[in-house]
Amino acid sequence: MKRTHIIGIVIIALAIGMILSTFADSSTYASFNEALAEPQKEFHVVGELNKEKELEYNPEENVNRFAFYLVDREGTEKKVVFNGTKPQDFERSEQVVITGKMKDEVFMADKILMKCPSKYNDGSSEMQEFNAGQDATTSL
Repeated sequence: MKRTHIIGIVIIALAIGMILSTFADSSTYASFNEALAEPQKEFHVVGELNKEKELEYNPEENVNRFAFYLVDREGTEKKVVFNGTKPQDFERSEQVVITGKMKDEVFMADKILMKCPSKYNDGSSEMQEFNAGQDATTSL
């Protein structure tokens, strides 16, 4: 075999390996039950805020701890703890996407993505993302 053929085969093998590792490491949308079955894996959970239960945020005690209850698409409700500040207008969110891992019966969120009604456009929605340990928000 020619040297260029060997180099080409090695490059193709490396590209295939990189693609497979990307799919293996990527988090997926799931329910709380799926996240509970694999607590070491990171998941995205889509749901709605349970507005009947109280939000737990006390900035005098711990500014970087915000807890709430979320109902996923299957109707399962779990407590979610976010290690960051409470997002502004969180109560107004129509839909919430959280990223993180289950720990016992509590979902430990690293990121919150909220779909809120926009105050600037009639009937349209606005997406906001909040990361753990950051105060800044990004509108999408």
